[in-house]
Amino acid sequence: MEKVKTLIIGSGPAGYTAAIYAGRANLQPVLYSGMQPGGQLTTTTIVENFPGFHDGIDANQLMMEMRQQAETYGADVRDGSIVKADLSSRPFHIEDECGNVIEADTLIIATGASAKYLGLPDEEKYRGQGVSACATCDGFFYRKRVVAVVGGGDTACEEAMYLSGLAKKVYMIVRKPYLRAAEIMRKRVTEKDNIEILYNTNTLGLYGENGVEGAHLVRFKGEENEEKFDVAIDGFFLAIGHTPNTELFKGQLDLDDHGFILTQPKSTATSVEGVYAAGDVADPTYRQGVVAAATGAMAAIEVDRFLQKQ
Repeated sequence: MEKVKTLIIGSGPAGYTAAIYAGRANLQPVLYSGMQPGGQLTTTTIVENFPGFHDGIDANQLMMEMRQQAETYGADVRDGSIVKADLSSRPFHIEDECGNVIEADTLIIATGASAKYLGLPDEEKYRGQGVSACATCDGFFYRKRVVAVVGGGDTACEEAMYLSGLAKKVYMIVRKPYLRAAEIMRKRVTEKDNIEILYNTNTLGLYGENGVEGAHLVRFKGEENEEKFDVAIDGFFLAIGHTPNTELFKGQLDLDDHGFILTQPKSTATSVEGVYAAGDVADPTYRQGVVAAATGAMAAIEVDRFLQKQ
């Protein structure tokens, strides 16, 4: 059984930043990169809103640079996933996919959250070529162009409003005959000149030669007055929510109604002493790489202070 001071699960901006800070604090951190090395950020292309890169930087390159920096300062970064976690007592007992068991004095959870998709084959086909789940990340590339946002809740309205300040036109594809968003958000999108809401509408697929050029839609699906039609768009944004990757920790940590890990105010500390959460796994609000990195630093600093008191 391997014993480590600090185990980090997850390899996005939060996990790698935590590893950099923990490594510099001589905590000999071990990091498991998980199913998606580099995290959700790697599903986009060029990152233009991460400080320090005035021309932007390729998302995969940014994550590789972070990984190398973490390794430079002493982190043991491993490709692989954690499949079991027993947080009932310290040291915590953690098991990886190969059956190796680790005793961890402290744990930083940075497993992120996965964007919900409609499940259309075209979403995967055009991912990075017009399909996105983050308007703040990718909206800049659609200035003066036409885009669509799928969803009818607060998040969809927020994404549509953000994109309306960049794009020439924004379609909102809403499967219900109404918006589920708060009244103030409904008022904003309905009054915005360049936002058109398509109610009772579902997406059947996307089309385009070298990227998204349009969407196949259906109005009143399955009803007598069903109507199929196409809209020409350059970008297709999913805004139907995120699923936090917290399956391992259900019943062991306090989670909110959507499964995000609850942390203490102005802290990354969870409901279990010695366990900290950083990044999107504990952040249903911002979901930005720079915010995730900041909480990764917070988690490592808190881990170091916690261990010094032991």
